[in-house]
Amino acid sequence: MGENPMMSDPNLNHVEEALEKLEFLVVQDIFTTETTKFADVVLPVKATLEKDGTFTSTERRVQPIRPVLEPHSNIKEDWVVIRDVAKKMGYEMKYENVWDILREVNKLTPIYAGITPERIDEGLQWPCKGPDLPGTAFLHKDGNFSRGKGLFSAIEFKEPAELPDKEYPMILSTGRILTQYHTGTMSRKNFVLNYFSPEGYVEINPEDAKELKIKDKEMVIVKSRRGEIKTKVKISEKVSKGLVFIPFHFCEAPANILTNDALDPVAKIPEFKVAACKVIKP
Repeated sequence: MGENPMMSDPNLNHVEEALEKLEFLVVQDIFTTETTKFADVVLPVKATLEKDGTFTSTERRVQPIRPVLEPHSNIKEDWVVIRDVAKKMGYEMKYENVWDILREVNKLTPIYAGITPERIDEGLQWPCKGPDLPGTAFLHKDGNFSRGKGLFSAIEFKEPAELPDKEYPMILSTGRILTQYHTGTMSRKNFVLNYFSPEGYVEINPEDAKELKIKDKEMVIVKSRRGEIKTKVKISEKVSKGLVFIPFHFCEAPANILTNDALDPVAKIPEFKVAACKVIKP
């Protein structure tokens, strides 16, 4: 639902193998994606500007969204799809609208108790524990910490699961660029954003490029133990010698074919930022 693991997850060949083994896959999204190609059923849903609801920002502000575009008649809201599927599976959800769900959140989650449908236009910040309270502009203001001033834990250094060697002498790091968003499902449909960043690339230090006899904008192969992609070179001082950077927004050169699916033992986050690789002239 609103995810595109065939672009966003590490070691995409492994992801593809796993999806192909599924007996039944349902994908719920606003556009077709690299993941919908594997789906037995695709459930289309309303986009942000076609529905009621809320978003919560990083500063804890709960903000309303209102429909300003008319969706196709067959398109439903995400919560409606979930409610209807649950009903078919024998669990009755009796919500009539999205605000019924918020009212349940008000009852069950104390920090949202005061952020009711009636007050949603106030732009309140959680915690807001009562209908007459103003919300919390500054968390932990005046030393009001829930558990002291912090918890410090000593962590032993652990090497990444994969380091450069003779076969794969460079470190690959992946990430985002300003003018595209995540897997490009929405941002790459925007001609203005595509004007600024129409395609993928591998960013490489000038010294490495000189040693490899690679020119700017030349096509190269970037290879790791998990696969390879073909993409353009971008020579840049931004990356250090021995390091290359590839944005992961572009399906034509998906960086996550190369990344390692080794997980952090505690956070369970994959090592997107460190993978051994090599750059080859075709």
